[in-house]
Amino acid sequence: MAASKPAFAQSAQVQHPKFGLGSVVSCNDEYIVIKFDEHGEKKFVLQIVLPNLKKSDRTPPSERKKRATTKKAAAAPVVAKAVGERVDMT
Repeated sequence: MAASKPAFAQSAQVQHPKFGLGSVVSCNDEYIVIKFDEHGEKKFVLQIVLPNLKKSDRTPPSERKKRATTKKAAAAPVVAKAVGERVDMT
């Protein structure tokens, strides 16, 4: 059996009635993986979801760059003392 052409190309823009707009991550004869703008990445059985998908004319959203996180300096240790107790820090 010859492999058929996938229903949607990678990066194709689609719209789903429940999950909204998204970009096709991968598609083969059995499954389609879509990264939705508001709902993240989801994997579907192609034959089940195909009637619900519509192609979209929008341009793909630009990938958000993750900010580099900087480590904050550790806070100075807190020394607790009981009421009336002297603490010698020498």
